[in-house]
Amino acid sequence: MLRARLDTQVSNELLADGTMAQVMQSLLEQFKPEAAYFHPYDGGRTCTLVFDMQDTSQLPALTETFFQKFGAEIEICPVMNVEDMQKGLAALRG
Repeated sequence: MLRARLDTQVSNELLADGTMAQVMQSLLEQFKPEAAYFHPYDGGRTCTLVFDMQDTSQLPALTETFFQKFGAEIEICPVMNVEDMQKGLAALRG
């Protein structure tokens, strides 16, 4: 799961010049998230994307647009769906 808190001034400028929707659409096409949420968090515009990351080497490609276009602060947190959790719990039983 990726949570990106967008810089307010930078995102204000993207909203004003009309490019925010285009950049966000491009990110959604790149990430192909299972879920995407847009919400306030910690006092700023934030988006949370749930996606399947196969390898950590994908991180630069997945995060640079947020850094460069939005001046974002990013959190990456591994999460599991129900099937993944069940598989992990089954592995505990051996």
